[in-house]
Amino acid sequence: MWTYHFLAVFFAALMLGVLLGTLTGLIPGFHPNNVAFILVSISPVLMQDLHFLAPSDFSIIVASAILATAVTHTFLSFIPAAFVGAPEADTALSLLPAHRLLLEGRAYEATVLSAIGSFGAVIFSLLWLIPFYFIVSSHLFAILQSHLLYVLIGISAILILTESFSERMEPHLAIILSTMVFTISGIFGVVLQKLPVPMFLPAFTGLFGLSTILYSLFYTPEIPPQEIKEPEIENMELLKSIASGAVSGSVVSVLPGITSAHATVMAMLARRNREPEQVILTLSGVNTANVIFCTATLFLTLHARSGTMVAISRIMEVQPWEGIAAPPRAFILLLIAVLTASAFSFFVTRYVGKQFSLFFCRIPYRKMLSGIIVSLTLLVFVITGWLGLLVLFVATAIGLIPIFAGVRRSNCMGVLLLPIIIAVLH
Repeated sequence: MWTYHFLAVFFAALMLGVLLGTLTGLIPGFHPNNVAFILVSISPVLMQDLHFLAPSDFSIIVASAILATAVTHTFLSFIPAAFVGAPEADTALSLLPAHRLLLEGRAYEATVLSAIGSFGAVIFSLLWLIPFYFIVSSHLFAILQSHLLYVLIGISAILILTESFSERMEPHLAIILSTMVFTISGIFGVVLQKLPVPMFLPAFTGLFGLSTILYSLFYTPEIPPQEIKEPEIENMELLKSIASGAVSGSVVSVLPGITSAHATVMAMLARRNREPEQVILTLSGVNTANVIFCTATLFLTLHARSGTMVAISRIMEVQPWEGIAAPPRAFILLLIAVLTASAFSFFVTRYVGKQFSLFFCRIPYRKMLSGIIVSLTLLVFVITGWLGLLVLFVATAIGLIPIFAGVRRSNCMGVLLLPIIIAVLH
């Protein structure tokens, strides 16, 4: 049974995870995977100080801290994407509607919507775990995995063809332009995979961040004062957005080679209502739900689908979840960690978002954008060097194409989809 000492250390580990996740979320380029493997590497030293804990309890505590970091990161990472324009793969698409609300003086609303989407996805995901258990335990996902190529081609085709709904140009022209953007970004993604080191930071910063900031620098007015106002949204639309995000996050958690960035595309295609409020709710839910279902997948299939799960599988012995009514003790504790970290992250995100909103309205918008451009460029150079700068500039040029062509920038997600399609073909 859980002792007082175990519960005290367990809660302290969760608070450490919330703190670390807040830092990784707010600092562009600082990923929770880095924190996860640091905690794994120093765990032998930590165990000496916590010798009163059983080894199995200690490993669960470290795993809970890692998971709390990952969950909190999904909440807080929206803020630099929205205010600073420094997206990761998982927050790239949510940057675009968030930037629109920022220019309307509704950045705080965007932050609150993101927090609601993430926390709502946690609640929905916990309810969805039972159906998820039966689906994964059946042959459905095995069939899906065997037809992964057709799934990816279908997603890509729908992404392009739905551009024909645009009212800004003729349907055939919209499809041609979106195909061009998808193909160019896809070829760019294939080239990225040939590079000696990962270059996702400069690639996504350029495609969705720097390109948007450059356009705003020359074509938008000064940033308006931000209203500290709670968002208004219909309950049914809220439920639809959260559910579509959570379900998309669950699907990609069991498909090899597919990440939550791909899930954002699936979630976008699943929603007909693409108002910025709905998009933010949906895509925020995707990222948080994906962490939960990657955890469930680890216990159901014993396969780690993310860097966080790899770290957790190294620090603790994963017992398989073999009965719906008898989940492993470690899995229950990790779910408690997720729920607790999400509750704290919800309020931290609202508070930090409010402070950012109050602070940003005091800064001249164009000077701020110029500073952000310089800061992002320096950040990319420090982390990835001269090669990263080259990737950043090419990605920015590609990211400007859909802006001036008048098609959705989500077509730039070809940078992820096309390389996976080619990999599956081979």
